Amino acid sequence: MKKSLLLFFALFAFFTSNAQKVVDTTQVLDSYNKWSIEFDLGQSKGAKPYSEGYFASDPDKFLGGFQLNHYGIGVRYMFSPKFGIKSRFSYDDIKNLSGSESLPFKLQHLQLSFEGVVNAIRLFEIQDDAKRFGLLFHFGLQASQMSPISNEGSDGLGTTTNGVFTNHINVNKNKKELNGGLIVGITPAIRVLNDFSIYLDVTINSNIRQHFNWDGAYADRNNNLTGSLFTTSLGLSYSFGKEKIHGDWAIIQDKQSKEINELNNRIGEIETLMNDTDKDGVPDYLDVENNSIAGVTVDTKGRMVDKNNNGVPDELEKYIDKSIETNNSSNNATVSKGMLEKLINDGYVAAYFDSGKTQPTNASTDNIGFILNYLRNNPEKSIDIIGYADELGSSKLNTKLSSDRSQNVKAILMKAGIDSSRLNVVGNGIDNSVDKNSEYARRLVRKVLFQIK
Repeated sequence: MKKSLLLFFALFAFFTSNAQKVVDTTQVLDSYNKWSIEFDLGQSKGAKPYSEGYFASDPDKFLGGFQLNHYGIGVRYMFSPKFGIKSRFSYDDIKNLSGSESLPFKLQHLQLSFEGVVNAIRLFEIQDDAKRFGLLFHFGLQASQMSPISNEGSDGLGTTTNGVFTNHINVNKNKKELNGGLIVGITPAIRVLNDFSIYLDVTINSNIRQHFNWDGAYADRNNNLTGSLFTTSLGLSYSFGKEKIHGDWAIIQDKQSKEINELNNRIGEIETLMNDTDKDGVPDYLDVENNSIAGVTVDTKGRMVDKNNNGVPDELEKYIDKSIETNNSSNNATVSKGMLEKLINDGYVAAYFDSGKTQPTNASTDNIGFILNYLRNNPEKSIDIIGYADELGSSKLNTKLSSDRSQNVKAILMKAGIDSSRLNVVGNGIDNSVDKNSEYARRLVRKVLFQIK
């Protein structure tokens, strides 16, 4: 028994070390491995018939006790993920359980079976829920050979009871009988690796022609017996082939279902591309400026129109000028202030700089003037003047450069009459949000932004 268990665990270690990395079975696979080889060992017990004084179980033990007396090897081929065939050869050493009150006996049982296989997980379409668990049913025909073997303690004598010999092991020694019948079983399994699984198999054999009892007694030729053998075993299954995983585990769809899913995915991608996040009428996949202000005119690429290149969309610029005039002659200032502050705080009003320079470009004059007008009309407000630099040059140099840019904008506003206490300088250093290899992109981050406080 110890040698058998060592062999079993050696096989387990071998297949584990040589198996592939586990595949995510939620993916759809077009092809799969169909062949597998299986090894199992466990216990076989003859249920009936027995002679008087002979039996297989110990009535004082839970489930009648256990003995390792079954060894099997088989091969399986699946025509599809649902149906297949298998063949298995097994050896059973049928004998009295050690410590039981049965008379001693020993019988050798060799069996070859040919069976159909049904993958119940596939048949009932529950593979997505089952995941790493499997369940197979197998049934078919079997042929076997029974042969009693001499045991110490037998007296070699044969007596008959109702046509059946008892105390008979030496009497029938080396006699052989060929039998045949039906076999049926159930095999729950769990996938360990892509091509390797562990299973538990419960099988029932039924011989439709049998003269030997399981204890080795031989019935009269006119008295055909019906024998039953129950086998419970633990096994290893290894699938082989070119593919990554066996059909027991791969999530497989027919061609039509796959085409429908692919079509649905394409439709989903198109719907995503047609999204318009900023509601400017330009789909996201064409929108270069995907954060334009709702209601502002944009071009075919979703960019807000700014013909004078001063950093403020033309339509907003007109509206702001009109709003300021209205505010000077009405009591509707609160609404306009909120809109103006959002425009400033969101970065739509900025001063820009040439590379390495600390003085704003000429195009930025209007934007600084816009801030000046806001501060004059709102004397209770103050602002942060936040400077940035591009990625060219050292971090230390760019931090100083960003601070100097803020200081120069502050100086311009102070000379225009704004008190220095309302102007707070911040040097934020490098803005790395754009491609540093693009000169046009770097122009966008050499800037000063404003935050209303």
